[in-house]
Amino acid sequence: MKYFVKLCDTKTMKTALIQTSLIWENPTENRSHLAQKITGFMEDVDLIVLPEMFSSGFTMNPKAVAETMNSETVAWLQHLAKAKNCAITGSLVIEEKGKFYNRLAFVFPNGDIQHYDKRHLFTLAGEDKVYTAGKNKLIVEYKGFKICPLICYDLRFPVFSRNVENYDVLLYVANWPKIRTNAWDILIKARAVENMCYTIGVNRIGTDNNNHDYIGHSQVVDFLGNYILEPQETDSVFIIDLDKEKLLQTREKLAFLDDKDDFKLLK
Repeated sequence: MKYFVKLCDTKTMKTALIQTSLIWENPTENRSHLAQKITGFMEDVDLIVLPEMFSSGFTMNPKAVAETMNSETVAWLQHLAKAKNCAITGSLVIEEKGKFYNRLAFVFPNGDIQHYDKRHLFTLAGEDKVYTAGKNKLIVEYKGFKICPLICYDLRFPVFSRNVENYDVLLYVANWPKIRTNAWDILIKARAVENMCYTIGVNRIGTDNNNHDYIGHSQVVDFLGNYILEPQETDSVFIIDLDKEKLLQTREKLAFLDDKDDFKLLK
């Protein structure tokens, strides 16, 4: 009991990053593959993070893989969250009212769900032609942390992610190709520093059916731009601790966020 109280007082969050390859447009196989990864580590964690479109890979053929919020994959996420007694998040293709969304689901340990629809659709791949853009930013409150979950291409747009909500963690799930890895590394550090928050990036590895190569570079950066987890390239589960007290102490000492600009998004 004393150990539990100590953890609550210090407000730490143990987070598992799942970096792995994905089976193209095959939710059943991806669920099986990811379940082996998740059940394979015995350490208790508070949050598990999966890549973007973890059930299919980054497909522009949503009709082949789309599910609903009452689907098998969503139920699978809820089952895992309850079984591991932790939250789990990642994005998948969701159909709703005749439209397709690249939707991040944040599933709490009790099975409750909050979601975020990707705002910035990747026009270079034609994502904007087949998916509908989200409009609303999501701030999740969990384990004493405020988390802002975003998706891949959102990383390039700092205005939308600007820390006006005083969140503690900025989280990106991605299918970010090898050819633009340098940008991924630079932008994750930039988002961490400008928003004075922990920033987590979880990317896939392997090659998809469009012959795009992915080398991962999943990583965790602190509020001053220092690596907690340096960019990784192996197929593995990486577990790190986030310490809110260190974050709050640094924000109080430096107070950079107090000088941020006021602005309003027009659309």
